[in-house]
Amino acid sequence: MKIFSGTANRPLSQEIAAYLGVDLGKILIKRFADGEIYVQLQESVRGCDVFLVQPTCSPVNENLMELFIMIDACRRASARSITVVIPYFGYARADRKAQGREAITAKLAANLLTEAGSDRVIVCDIHSTQALGYFDIPVDHIYGQPVILDYLASKTISEDLVVVSPDVGGVVRARAFAKKLFDAPLAIVDKRRQGHNMSEVMHLIGDVKGKVAIMVDDMIDTAGTITSAAALLKQEGAEAVYACCTHAVFSPPAIERLSGGIFEEVIVTNSILLPEDKCFPQLTVLSMANLVAETIWHVHRDGSVSSIFQ
Repeated sequence: MKIFSGTANRPLSQEIAAYLGVDLGKILIKRFADGEIYVQLQESVRGCDVFLVQPTCSPVNENLMELFIMIDACRRASARSITVVIPYFGYARADRKAQGREAITAKLAANLLTEAGSDRVIVCDIHSTQALGYFDIPVDHIYGQPVILDYLASKTISEDLVVVSPDVGGVVRARAFAKKLFDAPLAIVDKRRQGHNMSEVMHLIGDVKGKVAIMVDDMIDTAGTITSAAALLKQEGAEAVYACCTHAVFSPPAIERLSGGIFEEVIVTNSILLPEDKCFPQLTVLSMANLVAETIWHVHRDGSVSSIFQ
């Protein structure tokens, strides 16, 4: 087994390798003066199961192209199998035609990963599970929920909890989260989206008065949805509001919104590497390295991935 890291999140790759007791594979990745990407494996992978760790976060196109070239390098070096580990899958939100003449970019990205030469994909908390069907190769879908649930269980939070979905589309996710979090009750924020990265909160379904609200989503991008929902929860009498998500995309003006004092704590994982200028006092970053490493080990040993979450 060989594990190689792209440039998008090397610290996470190092944690994964350390958990598995192996060294990261030696790889040279550089940019030419005109922006072209150069990749060279600096050790043999012939006959090896290769795992390439690369979230396709910002800059999305750079990181995605880098991953394609890494796959091609491994294929041409006679790797036995190539598994791409994508903690955060960019373009996953473009999973359907909401309007006429739109591209379904999630399907395109899946096709390109397959054509580049990957044999299997490991992806974490993809935005919509229907996008898993876009791949013509095996996909292992893992969840960041256990990491966040373990953290919340270790904290002394009021027993009067309510799990809140910030939109109707996240109800299934929030319901599963609530069931595992002491079978907490569920509330839903109904919103009307007016445009890309813009949303308007309308009303609340459920009761949050006097309770600690745990808001759950797969990602936080500009934080418009979740902060508007949190303001509504406060108006409806919530004692405190926590925000939980797997992917901290944090596009501007997310930091200003999240650090404004409306949230008691913002809990995310390290699926995306956060620079110092995107950190703030209320932010807690949990490592998902052990979860990803266990998945890699089960795939390598032809074991059951679903057993990790049971």
